[in-house]
Amino acid sequence: MEFNEAQGDIRMNKVLHSVLMIAVVAILAGCAGIPKGVTPVKNFDTQRYLGDWYEIARLEHSFEKGLSDITANYSLRDDGGIRVLNRGYDAKKGEWRVAEGKAYPMEGASTGYFKVSFFGPFYGSYVIFDLDKADYGYSFVTGADKSYLWLLSRTPRVPDEVLSKFIKKANQLGFDTDKLIYVKHK
Repeated sequence: MEFNEAQGDIRMNKVLHSVLMIAVVAILAGCAGIPKGVTPVKNFDTQRYLGDWYEIARLEHSFEKGLSDITANYSLRDDGGIRVLNRGYDAKKGEWRVAEGKAYPMEGASTGYFKVSFFGPFYGSYVIFDLDKADYGYSFVTGADKSYLWLLSRTPRVPDEVLSKFIKKANQLGFDTDKLIYVKHK
């Protein structure tokens, strides 16, 4: 069998394709990871977590920039996942922005660690690293790295001791709490 330039090009394309696929898988796997030092809550009860949550504080990201009155609603999906409905008010445009996504447990239903998607096959992390276990009144959440951080509450405001606990714990874990944005709710 004689080797020609066309066969070499085909083999090179296959190698490049394989390398790119491995890189994409590695990147996507990293997007659903857990930041160093962060541990998801155990003995998590998905049923108790469902319902409405208010965003109290966050680190800024383009998808929430300039929004107020941000809420999230979690409900069960027919496929066993969780429907995520995020909503925030854009005062500059005078309109509500809504994003719908889906989430699935990463380490079983009793761990507060999910992969969440708002854009087709691309998933990111949703890691609950602290939770008011008594009545699920507040939740501390991060993503795949420490540039993502949220304090969520069942009410539009939290007691000072909850906010202090959030800031202290986030600082201990290495989050830049000096950059926190506190969400306004009507």
